Amino acid sequence: MEAVVATKPVITVAALCGSLRKGSFNRGLLRSAIQICNESINGIKIEYIEIAPLPMLNTDLEVNGTFPPVVEAFRQKIREADSVLFASPEYNYSVTAPLKNAIDWASRPPNVWADKAAAIVSAGGGFGGGLSQYHLRQIGVYIDLHFINKPEFFLNAFQAPSKFDSDGNLIDMATKAKLKEVLLSLQAFTLRLQSKC
Repeated sequence: MEAVVATKPVITVAALCGSLRKGSFNRGLLRSAIQICNESINGIKIEYIEIAPLPMLNTDLEVNGTFPPVVEAFRQKIREADSVLFASPEYNYSVTAPLKNAIDWASRPPNVWADKAAAIVSAGGGFGGGLSQYHLRQIGVYIDLHFINKPEFFLNAFQAPSKFDSDGNLIDMATKAKLKEVLLSLQAFTLRLQSKC
């Protein structure tokens, strides 16, 4: 009789980058996260979701309870995801305008962020994006996102250039290992939250 090997269910992760710049180190972190999951973590599927096409939040664009098609498509991607991975650079001690805009669109009733697990990684800023992360955590309280507490991931702007190649791909193995720890923590926390539903 063959032994039955238990496998973890596959969780889907929506990955959002707060920087619109194609060469952004934060975007590079998300590319690396996708690669890490594909190569060495079973049970996680990350989908990068572009926020650049979203119009600025304007409730005049909501007609009879519907949203513009690009907004509805974005909201549907968040709704379908089990958890969220934010790459949040720091602009003026806070999250970026494009990221806040995306968060606000998806929080419009019905709030599609509610009860999802989330994690944050950051590259940039004197504190490595720490202030933007803490502000994002405050926003998460109101929209019912549940962030992992540890490990935290901050990559200082002065260190970042040496960790990436000329194409913006993460090449530093120690940083990749820290990123993998974040992903494993997000996976475990997501499954724990789902088991309580």
